Amino acid sequence: MTQVHGGRLVAKALKRHGTTHLFTLCGGHIQAIYDGCLDEEIRVVDTRHEQTAGHAADGYARVTGRPGVCAVTAGPGVTDVVTAAANAQRAGIPMIIIGGAGPRALQDMGSLQDMNHIELMRPITKWSVAVPSTDRIQEYIDSAFRIAQAGVPGPVFLEMPLDLLMNWADDAPPATGPAPAPRPGGDPASIAQAAKLLAESQRPMFIVGSQLRWSARMDIVKRVADAIEAPFYLNGMARGALPYEHRGLMTRSRKFALGQTDLCFVFGTPFDFRLDYGRAIPPGAKVVQIDLDGAELGKNRRLDIAIHGDSGLVLEQLLAAVKEKKAPEWLASVRASEDKSRAKMAAEIESSSNPPNPLRVCSELGKRLKKNDIVIGDGGDFVATAAYVLKLEQPQLWMDPGPLGTLGVGPGYAMAAKLARPDANVVLVYGDGSFGLHGLEFEAMVRQNIPVIAVIGNDAGWTQIRRGQVELYGTERAVATALDYTRYDKVVEAVGGFGAWVETVDELGPALDAAFASGKPACVNVKIATSDFRKGAISV
Repeated sequence: MTQVHGGRLVAKALKRHGTTHLFTLCGGHIQAIYDGCLDEEIRVVDTRHEQTAGHAADGYARVTGRPGVCAVTAGPGVTDVVTAAANAQRAGIPMIIIGGAGPRALQDMGSLQDMNHIELMRPITKWSVAVPSTDRIQEYIDSAFRIAQAGVPGPVFLEMPLDLLMNWADDAPPATGPAPAPRPGGDPASIAQAAKLLAESQRPMFIVGSQLRWSARMDIVKRVADAIEAPFYLNGMARGALPYEHRGLMTRSRKFALGQTDLCFVFGTPFDFRLDYGRAIPPGAKVVQIDLDGAELGKNRRLDIAIHGDSGLVLEQLLAAVKEKKAPEWLASVRASEDKSRAKMAAEIESSSNPPNPLRVCSELGKRLKKNDIVIGDGGDFVATAAYVLKLEQPQLWMDPGPLGTLGVGPGYAMAAKLARPDANVVLVYGDGSFGLHGLEFEAMVRQNIPVIAVIGNDAGWTQIRRGQVELYGTERAVATALDYTRYDKVVEAVGGFGAWVETVDELGPALDAAFASGKPACVNVKIATSDFRKGAISV
């Protein structure tokens, strides 16, 4: 046992939980943590905005399955990370936010950047607390990791005052060490009832959402889809759980299937705007909802069976109870609708018109992805197009902000993803509007040798919003949604990265190839054509 300063205790506790990177923007209140990280060989990764540091901690969790960690200074450092915390809370992502504060003895006396962080962070975290003393730092970090991962994952905020981090204490670890997050299986009686409904159903369907990411049984989806003839719709971080060519994977026929189904299984997906608050499922259909949050069960929609449990474990239990389910006519009818919708996409994917069609751009990008690569969506229309066009399969990973719809997540996610999976190409699919939020993070990537590839679909507007605005109010009254065809690639070049401007299909492939081969943070800025592919998509 050795006496060490509080910043070293923070680093030692993080190291015991497997933390390899700390994301931050420098501040005097938290410098002792950096010093500790150097001793514990935790890489300190600095950003140009605390929001990005928070998004990077979020992204690290999505890639590794372990909570990401960021440290921000007091006052505006904490207020800047609020958006990242709110996004992680709504998306169910485990992360630890360490916030600096002035010395405890000067609290409420007007010290630099003094404010009430705890109450600010409480509504958007699972736990918001001030660590009371130096000798309890490791205990509180252990609790933070446990709480962040328990049940529905989410962010935790720990305030650590300057004097606490500068003081010294014994470095002996707490008696209770890190442990795997508990994950409940479904109640056996409920599983039996759900299996009976499935056996009797003629037109079952499955919707599987992001909670699958936190299950130790992530690979179960394919086994279930192999045995049960039903359409599977995967959203969020569940994307890639089935190969694109699998007979059960559907991406463009959900409305058709929802209109016809007699039994809908909903795994780890709330009845929010994405399912029309439950109304997307017809009243006559039976509904089985599975969620890690027992309080979410039955919200907005009457259920036939509610199962509080881990998506992967419940799928495994259901498969064991049912063994197999034949519904060839039903699956064939949904597949026909699916194929019809995919065929409509084909013309735009194959288009050689200029400027390039957005579907063509996404298709060309997809041709260059390898089996371990990561794609990050940060934008509206162009990102939604990519979500339908790119054919991802695990261990490939799709990352987007989730239901809060936060723009600007991209650079933080991308930095963390590349650091957590250095052998992967990390591609940031960008809207031109989103680039403006945190574009100068490319300077931080260049300086710290974090090569990611950004592909911007540049249509000179906030198109997801502008489309509806024009329809409602007319072009002459469509304000605050128009942009210019700005050379964002030049911004990336200016900070030392690779940049390319694309206006034609002939330029597209070579520009992508050069970006992938550059070994630098890269930006391929593509002037894209208008498309009706997203016509009618909601933006509120």
